[in-house]
Amino acid sequence: MASKFLLADAFILALLSGNVQAAQPYGDWRDDRPGVSHRVAPEDLPAPYSTASKSNGPDLVGRPAGAWPSVPPGFTAKPFATGLQVPRVLRVAPNGDIFLAETGADRVLVLRAPDGADRPAQSAVFASGLTQPFGIAFYPPGPRPKYVYVAATDRLVRYPYAPGAMTAQGPAETIVANLPTGGHSTRDIAVSPDGAHLFLSIGSASNIATGMPRLGAEALRVQEAAHGIGSAWGSEQNRAVVLQLDPDGRNLRPFATGLRNCVGEAIAPSGELWCATNERDGLGDDLPPDYATRVRAGGFYGWPWFYIGAHPDPRHADERPDLAEAVIVPDVLLAPHSAPLGIAFYDSAMFPADYRGDAFVTLHGSWNRGVRTGYKVVRLRFAGSRPTGGYEDFLTGFVADADSVWGRPVGVAVAHDGALLVSEDGGGTIWRISH
Repeated sequence: MASKFLLADAFILALLSGNVQAAQPYGDWRDDRPGVSHRVAPEDLPAPYSTASKSNGPDLVGRPAGAWPSVPPGFTAKPFATGLQVPRVLRVAPNGDIFLAETGADRVLVLRAPDGADRPAQSAVFASGLTQPFGIAFYPPGPRPKYVYVAATDRLVRYPYAPGAMTAQGPAETIVANLPTGGHSTRDIAVSPDGAHLFLSIGSASNIATGMPRLGAEALRVQEAAHGIGSAWGSEQNRAVVLQLDPDGRNLRPFATGLRNCVGEAIAPSGELWCATNERDGLGDDLPPDYATRVRAGGFYGWPWFYIGAHPDPRHADERPDLAEAVIVPDVLLAPHSAPLGIAFYDSAMFPADYRGDAFVTLHGSWNRGVRTGYKVVRLRFAGSRPTGGYEDFLTGFVADADSVWGRPVGVAVAHDGALLVSEDGGGTIWRISH
């Protein structure tokens, strides 16, 4: 009996120190708890169709009595704002105001809270009349931006902005019109550290590029000369990409291709662009991993022909063998079908010092897995400016039982005082995590 208690004590101590390793690379909601660590490597991937592909979306329920998000020891999670209509991307202005894409209401809100406050003291509609707004960015970088960019599903616009203003200082100016619609609807926007470029992410129209007729060698050469190596065409033209453009919308061009759905973008402390990316469905419970990665200029990440390096998708077998050696393996592989949506780097001092420079990624949760996974926020570990490839659970507890969930994390941002803000669109809430 004594040995049993010693084992339990050892587990608790390991959990408190953040050294618990998941029983297998992927795990699922039953294994989730703050501090559990994960590492998925390309060699862990099973063969396609090792398990059946299942449609297993959750029932969305209200927060059960007594249910509360779990956080590591020393941290506290509290609801910051409630009653929101599909709250998604969160971005914090230089003056500390919190901008929220309230996608379900087709508008952008501004929430103002003094440092340390558990609730906003003021709120206002910054802009409305948008179609499924998602990405938000301030331009130019620095303490006094003049514009707020908003990426809606059908266009990229910007509004005149004065620091401290809670409403737009003029009408929307369209920067990029007629973005491709249908399929994945999110569009994110990020600004290069020097302010010279914007990065606009657009997800695919389909799961596995079913709307692309075969191209001959010359047509393929022309396509890739204009749209980048591994770029898709037909109904997938200008999709599954990150585009680069000038702040006024000119010189729109491919930056990276083959990213099936780069939902969330962030600029790392190193100045590199990162994407939280949803991979494809239909190959089984454990294929392929979703991921978060640095996005290299001119890089190709595989979709739809390959995944996680030169692993061929059997549904496009032998179509583009010329691309196999060009596929970049992403930096941090995440449990398949977890649906990473948001990413933010921790650059403040409220959390313990070893959090500085790490990243947080929100996992919206699976629908294409026999036992669901995701519905949590994870911490990507870095050594200096480089990712270690591992991640650990940070905010968990949104799954009620095997069939139902009460929260689906989406946006993540670091507040002015160093607290972490997480939006979840299942319950229409923003959570504030402090230390």
